[in-house]
Amino acid sequence: MKAKLLLFVLLAAAAVLAQPQSYDLVILHGRVMDPATNTDKVANVGINQGKIAIITGQPLTGARTIDAAGLVVAPGFIDLHSHGQDAENYRFKAMDGVTTALELEVGVGDVDAWYAARQGKALINYGATVGHIPARDAVMHDSSTFLPHDHAMNDVASPQQIAAMQEILERGLKAGALGVGFGVAYTPAASHEEILEMFRVAARHHATAFVHVRFGGAKEPDSGLAAVQEVIADSAISGAPLHVVHISSSGLRSTGDLLHAIGDAQKRGLDVTTECYPYTAAMTDLASAIFNPGWQEIQGISYHDLQWAATGERLTEQTFNQYRKQGGMVVIHEIPPDIALLAVSSPLTMIASDGMITNGKGHPRGAGTYARVLGYYVRQQHALTLMDALRKMTIMPAERLAPRAAMMKERGRIGVGAVADLTVFDPERVIDKATFDNPAQYSEGMRYVLVGGTPVVSQGRFVDGAAPGAGIRAPRE
Repeated sequence: MKAKLLLFVLLAAAAVLAQPQSYDLVILHGRVMDPATNTDKVANVGINQGKIAIITGQPLTGARTIDAAGLVVAPGFIDLHSHGQDAENYRFKAMDGVTTALELEVGVGDVDAWYAARQGKALINYGATVGHIPARDAVMHDSSTFLPHDHAMNDVASPQQIAAMQEILERGLKAGALGVGFGVAYTPAASHEEILEMFRVAARHHATAFVHVRFGGAKEPDSGLAAVQEVIADSAISGAPLHVVHISSSGLRSTGDLLHAIGDAQKRGLDVTTECYPYTAAMTDLASAIFNPGWQEIQGISYHDLQWAATGERLTEQTFNQYRKQGGMVVIHEIPPDIALLAVSSPLTMIASDGMITNGKGHPRGAGTYARVLGYYVRQQHALTLMDALRKMTIMPAERLAPRAAMMKERGRIGVGAVADLTVFDPERVIDKATFDNPAQYSEGMRYVLVGGTPVVSQGRFVDGAAPGAGIRAPRE
């Protein structure tokens, strides 16, 4: 009797094991592309509890099924430079394949409050650095709420004020900020000593400095190359890792020299990386230091190369002076097409948008950066392979962040145990639709976007009520 009972139990267990496991969600028949492992194969992906549980050629069943035949299944894109940190911008990001959008250049002042304001409400993942600009704004009592307009732009800091800025950075890093953000071009009165002291704070916390460098263009002695040399030196002196933002809008015609310097620094063991966006125009506040006297010669442009974001009009000397007094965003048509191509195709660069759309106005990079790379530079121009493009959008930014934010070790890749932040797109149809005249247009070709295993885009449409975005953050100290 006991033997029969044991046989029955064993047969029942075998029957259970023989049953195919069911998953929360399965993605079937997709072309799985994982730049972290150079995987490129048709496979099925099973997801449980927000993580990838299996990648196999065998059939899978799930509570929900996505048929990805003819589509690419890629890690969700990670945008290291996204100023638009609200619901409007997160929707543009999701439809562009982005699952994580981070404010790392300017950063924030009160890290705890910034994360708390988004918890449980965000469509995609979010995160920020603690910023030198917000710290300088606070200490110097600048009138601006974003980029400096007066005291933080023009006043030299005293030793006591430098110490106060350091304290703000220390507090933010202890609260889990992803690094320290710098916009040195917007704070021209900040001395070399001040910037180095901020790098030293970053180094004490093993935090990367994400930097908009002090100068741009090729005009010496205040060239983009000199500015990159400054921050590479600060990194070498302090030990803080360095990430140089939007290399092509800082380098302009000398972008190749800047990339060469960064590549050589890497070869000599320095932890230096960079990024670019795939457009021939920049955008910033007209009231900022970027347009201090001499801007035309430095940037090699004039009034007609400026486009007022609020109206789309090209500026004249008269409207330039009028709008500069009030402040506001202006698109700067200054990057030669061959330089944009050089930056996008360089193996050194990650893709990052520097994007921000406000009430439908802004720069097309806020809506179309990633689809533009995939559709225009990969499919139409053959400037780089699809795998190389995906590498710049996924594993490269994930690895930039992972030493400080361990949760990034589970993102930017497709592997068992990885967080199921995934983008499923049509490689033959993906394209940006946003333009300089009408930037608030969603990209096409992103069929499904999953954040932590939860669809936020399904069959090319938003999923109502979805808010699975998580705060990407370093451990509290």
